[in-house]
Amino acid sequence: MGNWESGMHYLLAPSILVVLHAAYSAAEWRARRKHEDPGEQEEDLPLDIVLQTLIGLASAMVGVVHVSGSFKEIRATVELAQRNWENTRNRSSFYIFNHRGKAFSPHYEPPPSRAAIRRNRPYAVTEIPQRFLS
Repeated sequence: MGNWESGMHYLLAPSILVVLHAAYSAAEWRARRKHEDPGEQEEDLPLDIVLQTLIGLASAMVGVVHVSGSFKEIRATVELAQRNWENTRNRSSFYIFNHRGKAFSPHYEPPPSRAAIRRNRPYAVTEIPQRFLS
């Protein structure tokens, strides 16, 4: 992280505090106005609270945009240009290991019950049976 980004962290924290202070000031001002004579109440917030809110919001937006880092390209061609044809269709997040096809296998062994696991030895669901190892 460079000097510029750390400087933006130092801008972001006070600007969030300024926005919170402006919100508290607005709530306090409205509570005080509620107790005054209803005939002479003005509806608009005082200018200092409005300016404090706008300055805090603008500086928080600048800080967030600079702290967030670089954005990822939306177009898929940028990401797909780095892949070769063999691994383009490889989507590991779509692998399904728990499907009903295993019930049709003559070598299918259902997983042991929890009581059997506690009696014998620790059992891993991803354990490869010995007959498949060579």
